Amino acid sequence: MANIGFERSTVRYPMGNWIEALTFADLLGYMADQRPEAEALIFPDERLSYGELRDRAVGMARSLAALSVGRGDKVGILMPNCPDYVALLFGITMLGAVAVPINARFKRDELGYIIEHSDVRVLVTTDLIREYVDFMNLLQTCYPELTESNPQHLRLARAPRLRQIVLLSEREVPGMIARSSFDALAEEIGASEVRHRQAQVQIRDVAFLMYTSGTTARPKGCLLSHETVVRNGMAASRRFHMRPADRLWDPLPLFHMGGILPLAAAVYSGATFLSMAHFEPETALAIMEREQVTIAYPTFETITQALLHHPRFSETDLSHLRLVINVGPPDRLRAMQRQLPHVVQVSAYGCTEGGGVIAYNWPDEDLESRLTTQGPPFEGIEVRIVDPQTGAPLPPNRSGEIVFRGYCLFDGYYKDPEGTAAAMDAEGWFHTGDLGALDAAGRIMYQGRLKDMLKVGGENVAAAEVESFLARHPAIKIVRVVGVPDERLVEVPAAFVELHEGASLTEEELIDFCKGQIASFKIPRYVRFVNEWPMSATKIQKFKLRQMLIEELDEGARSGD
Repeated sequence: MANIGFERSTVRYPMGNWIEALTFADLLGYMADQRPEAEALIFPDERLSYGELRDRAVGMARSLAALSVGRGDKVGILMPNCPDYVALLFGITMLGAVAVPINARFKRDELGYIIEHSDVRVLVTTDLIREYVDFMNLLQTCYPELTESNPQHLRLARAPRLRQIVLLSEREVPGMIARSSFDALAEEIGASEVRHRQAQVQIRDVAFLMYTSGTTARPKGCLLSHETVVRNGMAASRRFHMRPADRLWDPLPLFHMGGILPLAAAVYSGATFLSMAHFEPETALAIMEREQVTIAYPTFETITQALLHHPRFSETDLSHLRLVINVGPPDRLRAMQRQLPHVVQVSAYGCTEGGGVIAYNWPDEDLESRLTTQGPPFEGIEVRIVDPQTGAPLPPNRSGEIVFRGYCLFDGYYKDPEGTAAAMDAEGWFHTGDLGALDAAGRIMYQGRLKDMLKVGGENVAAAEVESFLARHPAIKIVRVVGVPDERLVEVPAAFVELHEGASLTEEELIDFCKGQIASFKIPRYVRFVNEWPMSATKIQKFKLRQMLIEELDEGARSGD
């Protein structure tokens, strides 16, 4: 493999080393003008050039405009990753409307809540992955009156603002507008009208209404501006030293900022964005080899581990891969780096309220920094560590709450002024609820959630610290630690563990592994082995793990076990 340098002096600033003001749709417009024939998207069954992607996005915008979608209107997307999803994101924002990506894993209650809360006017869905999830049946369950409704003028009790549901399929489903009818609507609105509306969009207008992952409570809607998403995408491109020849593979869903932010980075760079409707490790490895992927963005260990431990991994040619993005405890990152010795692994820190990510490691940072920190914040973003009780700033290498402010900051929680006010202080700092520190070089060191701090008999225990230690056991694939009530100690640690395929481990063996290595009050009092995890978009929902164990323990107490 050719040696690829990472000198900062070679960072590519296509428009110069200054702040660039572009809307999300203008990212695509600019690159489609510059490189219309270059490949923009690659999916397993379809490829689009930048020119073709723009044409499809304009077509989507024309059809939506014919449905009276205008500036500020909310358009929901309930779909898996696919070229139409990408075209919709650009098409919606061309009109000055707001894209509302909806978690494709949601069921009836969650889906109904998001559609009603977000004031979605038009919802676009598909039957593309019907073998995994039937969106049509889900919507009919959510809205029983749908099958008897006029698809052009819906009147649904549970979604009073929803006027149309578009099904991007040739199937005719009662209450939904089929693709052929939707595409025909484009004839009613000229491309020049779309361009006129696109020119009126301002960079501080809201582009996306993104719902948080909901790892601890009901999802909250984060209002993200064009500037937030575009400038973060530009910053990611610069941090990764991206260039037009790069091919970025990202399996994360486009209803998650882990899908949208890398997409923005790729389009800004004129690079190629690769994804898939449903993550399957063998297919993913085949794509990465065939398409000579240079940057991989698996990010979460559930995905990365599936790739690294697949039987085909050792025989897959990944010689073109130069950069991989992963997050996790240092020991797990170290193990993953060992399996990809020719690739530079970097980590990330961020949250939806900050436009997804506010920091990555620079690829030329030393290995230890890339394993133990998430890098410095992007230029234009300020980060502090403050005392959680007093709010006073703390010096380097002191743990406290991570707070930040800057262009990346969201415009508040939708319909929740109280929640917004509670998260912001008088000086404009957003309080993340994350525990961390800054090293002497200003790099972020994420240490878990403040609420992830257990109080065991008066001792503070960071769940992330215990997870990092347990992850060293060779049989463990994924581990999460939560706190559960205890009569004597108030709270004790409990570990949920997924083992590597073919591995074996008992509760007693894991506890013995801990004895003499970590303080006794940090050793899990309960160990539960799992094969599936309660998930949000990409994150394991710890509060559900805690609820499951508390219910189990309560049931045992009632039965006298």
